[in-house]
Amino acid sequence: MNRRDEIAANLAAVRERIAAACAAVQRHPDEITMIAVTKTYPASDVLHLAALGVREVGENRDQEAAGKAAEVRAAGADVRWHFVGQLQRNKARSVASYADLVHSVDRPALAAALAEAAAKVRDRPLDVLIQVNLDPTAPEVSDPLHRGGVSPGSVAALAELIGKDEALRLRGVMAVAPVNDDAGAAFARLAAVAAGLRADHPNATVVSAGMSGDLEEAIAHGATHVRVGTALLGKRALLG
Repeated sequence: MNRRDEIAANLAAVRERIAAACAAVQRHPDEITMIAVTKTYPASDVLHLAALGVREVGENRDQEAAGKAAEVRAAGADVRWHFVGQLQRNKARSVASYADLVHSVDRPALAAALAEAAAKVRDRPLDVLIQVNLDPTAPEVSDPLHRGGVSPGSVAALAELIGKDEALRLRGVMAVAPVNDDAGAAFARLAAVAAGLRADHPNATVVSAGMSGDLEEAIAHGATHVRVGTALLGKRALLG
């Protein structure tokens, strides 16, 4: 089996999982946007995915994503780039130049850096999500040991700050289920946070939750976007 056929088979299996998860909770698969997370995989895999009809592609590291986005663009593929990893302020300008949606805004300083960069390098607002930390033992602010994200109680304040800047457009929330916690319970907490956010920001309708191992639980609790890597492209090599 060549690489494109391998990806096609994996893609069909993931789409079947999404359809089954939706059927179980009386949702339609069209409500779910699947983001193919291609970190550590070459631009050629992105081109295979694009040829198979995948238009939403996610990356975690700017130093990899920037070059890959340029290569895919040069090849003529039409994809939307999602930045889904932890982001340092000094990478804001680069990410704002190619990303269509940044999932991991988790502190005021990062929001400010992205807004400043977006105003300089874009001709339209940059769509962003607030990353929510679903670990009840985590600190109030982003902490690498707890996978990043603000506490649920801090979402409203960060949303208000983002909403005041014309260079950014708040689209919703993102989260990763805590390690060694029940994914369903975690995503239920995220659903409550998302509902509260929509009450004040009606256009913040995106709920980015669920990955290869827990997309069913995420869909059951209202996810609109799932971020799938391993199930599509295989197990990643360890990064140095």
